[in-house]
Amino acid sequence: MRRLRNALVRLVAGGVVGALAGFAVAQAAPSASAADSTGSAVTVFGRGEFKDMRFTVDQTTHLTSQAITVSWKGGTPTTFAGTRFNTDFVQIMQCWGDDDGTVPSNPGPPRTQCQFGASPVTGRDSWPGNDRDDTRKVTYNAEPTNYGDDNRYGAGAPFGQGEVPFKSVDGTMITSNTQNNQFFNRNSTNEVDFARTGADGTGREYFEVQTANEAPHLGCGTPVTHNGVTEPRPCWLVIVPQGHLDLDGKPYADHSQVNAGSPVSSTNWQNRIAIPLRFNAAGAGCALGADERPTLGTELAADAMTSWQAALCRTGRVYGYTQLSERDARRQIGSDGTAGLGFTTRALGSDEGTVAPSGTTTYAPVALSGAVIGFTIERRPRAGAPDSVRKLAGTKVASIDLTPRLVAKLLTESYRNSPWGAVLSDKVAAGYGWAKNNPAGLVSDPEFIALNPEFAELSVAETPATDTDLLTAAGHSDSARALWQWVLSDKDARQFLAGVPDDGGMRVNPYYSTNADLVPKGPPFDPAHTDSYPKNDPWCTVPPGTDAPKEDRQCMTDFHPPVADMHEGALRTRRTDTLWKSTWDALANPPTYKSPGPQTVGSRFMITITDAASASRYGLQTARLRNAAGGFVAPTNASLTAAAASASGSGVAEISPARATAKGAYPLSQLVYAAVRPGELKAAARQDYAALLRYVAGAGQVSGADPGRLPAGYAPLSQQLRTRTEHAADALAHYTGPSHDGGSAGGTSGGAGDSGGSGGSGGTSGGGGVAGGGTGDTATGSGGAAASATPSDAPSYGGGKAVQTTALGTTPADPANALRYAVPVGAALGAAAAVGAPFAGGSRLRLPLRLPLPGGRTVTVVPAFTLPERLRRLLPPGRG
Repeated sequence: MRRLRNALVRLVAGGVVGALAGFAVAQAAPSASAADSTGSAVTVFGRGEFKDMRFTVDQTTHLTSQAITVSWKGGTPTTFAGTRFNTDFVQIMQCWGDDDGTVPSNPGPPRTQCQFGASPVTGRDSWPGNDRDDTRKVTYNAEPTNYGDDNRYGAGAPFGQGEVPFKSVDGTMITSNTQNNQFFNRNSTNEVDFARTGADGTGREYFEVQTANEAPHLGCGTPVTHNGVTEPRPCWLVIVPQGHLDLDGKPYADHSQVNAGSPVSSTNWQNRIAIPLRFNAAGAGCALGADERPTLGTELAADAMTSWQAALCRTGRVYGYTQLSERDARRQIGSDGTAGLGFTTRALGSDEGTVAPSGTTTYAPVALSGAVIGFTIERRPRAGAPDSVRKLAGTKVASIDLTPRLVAKLLTESYRNSPWGAVLSDKVAAGYGWAKNNPAGLVSDPEFIALNPEFAELSVAETPATDTDLLTAAGHSDSARALWQWVLSDKDARQFLAGVPDDGGMRVNPYYSTNADLVPKGPPFDPAHTDSYPKNDPWCTVPPGTDAPKEDRQCMTDFHPPVADMHEGALRTRRTDTLWKSTWDALANPPTYKSPGPQTVGSRFMITITDAASASRYGLQTARLRNAAGGFVAPTNASLTAAAASASGSGVAEISPARATAKGAYPLSQLVYAAVRPGELKAAARQDYAALLRYVAGAGQVSGADPGRLPAGYAPLSQQLRTRTEHAADALAHYTGPSHDGGSAGGTSGGAGDSGGSGGSGGTSGGGGVAGGGTGDTATGSGGAAASATPSDAPSYGGGKAVQTTALGTTPADPANALRYAVPVGAALGAAAAVGAPFAGGSRLRLPLRLPLPGGRTVTVVPAFTLPERLRRLLPPGRG
């Protein structure tokens, strides 16, 4: 009888232990992905004289407005006729429409439906094209004998000169003046006129994919219905290689002139390679007219929220998003709370002159990203550069190293050519003697060259359009604040701002000095309390070489115009469009300055401050920044996560560049929080925001390109941070404090408090209390949790259906993978273990029972407890 009782107890206990262990394993295991994927990269071969070329596109599905990479190998190196591309280069464009049937082995669109030909109309002296290879102009020939000839367009026109029309998705046909038509021009097109093949036969280009939002005339991504099925409209990527063989199959006889013709001519079109592109739905992904819950705040949440919105629409919930500066978002949420949910990196009341609102504020970590310095830089070897450098001409620089002092020099407009025209040879404008002996720009700065030695062999036109400043966003942001905090964390940068020259004698622009004795007028610059990128220097002049009248001057905001936000900064940098209107047009009515358009291929140089998500979206290279440990670190998932481990502070833990001392920590990492004031919201709104947070903490942390996933540029939150978000969701859903409904909400309170314990329902009166999701006070608290291996940060371009939430944020069905069996299988294994324990020599079930987890941690699955008296009577003496 005693043995039977012992076996029964072990069986029950083992079942409980196994079930709990299985549950723990399920919680610790990687988040379920809807489908594993190897990506959507496509590799295709050329034909004819290009049969040995192989082209690879790194992403062809789940596309939005972004950059993709087109690379190739097996080509012949590009040659030039003077400065113009002559032979063996590549042209790339985006097109719409069904297969035109011209190449049965490679379906593709009609050439009339491709966005190409928007090269400069005037000012082509420094342009690398010949007005044929970069336009839609062709010459009619019934039996074409030269590349660029066409067997259809131009017939009947003088000398057979014609243009290949462009047809918009709405049916509008442009038959003339296609070089600057109503649909696209040089400043808006995404075409790649000239992509160079290097000495080793390889090439690489970043191509900006455009949706119907950016290019309505292509319509890519708009919903279309075919055979009763509605899907986003697909489009095409078309590659046209230009070669060195004439139509007779022999090499060009004259290499001194450009021979290539328009890629959309019938002769060149025969060599085109078409690759289908599939898009996420463009435009509003939610039902029109649906009620929506507003969210607002930091741009750091923009790409993530855009992705999450699309998935949540399928559940019947619609969440709006308005991008605001964090300061404005905190003000709106803190004023009366009715603005809904705000995204911020700092707590309400943290801005100077503000106080935290009374009542409860619920904070939940939702995203981990950061500011980056992105760039597009192409190698242009200087005269006399060695062969090893000249072979890399035109290729893109992959990485640069920057210190806080170098970035301070750029932001303070301290390079000699930043105040354009203040120093001309030996002529120095009054008050600008400080600039005379400063380097012209970043690339000629000895400090920069010491860190990036390859630039000693490169040539850059150091003007306001290149390396004398950073392209920055207007307005206030926590990202700007973080960047200035990073600058101030460095002794050399602090001394430079105070007026101490660097080792080469470079001096700070006095209008940005923190030393009151150096500032020409006004108070000293105070970067410790700055959350913007000010333009303090009042310099104005007629730009040298423009021949503009003396009254038509330009100032520093003309030389270095800001962009609306970091997203635009990334896009402009991908296009290398600085926005500086540097050309005087005396023939305009009235005469005015105009933009010269994007920089010339082969010598592009542009740098910007943007966010990691926008940089990833547009394929920008990013700088490695020196962190508090003295290492140069790039923004990666690992480095963002390493920095998050240092987050500290009560309520909303912040990442401080000075305290991110881990060797691999990226210094400009930022944690984004959702802030909600539940007492100001109705119960239905609290439930909806709770559902949003549950989604964000679950499927929203799985990296991928399909809607609902976490876009590139964000590191998945650690398990502990996601748990805090889930607690915050519970606190919202079961809030019981004073509410907008006029009383207390039903249900029970819950969630983590500001120190990670059990949070109360009402918060702290008058102190901006924290319910659910408040982060830990120190780096070792839950706010500074180490990275979790889950969810995986491996991309999942292959798609799969995002997890859908129901009214209470639960999933409608278990994911179809082995984890759904963890609890029942664990219970069965536990029972089996209990039955077998007596035969394994075990004589006592020892409590508490702990289960080891990865990383050396353990979780208690069965605590020590005392059985009730009536059960202890069934056990032998000493076993109760």
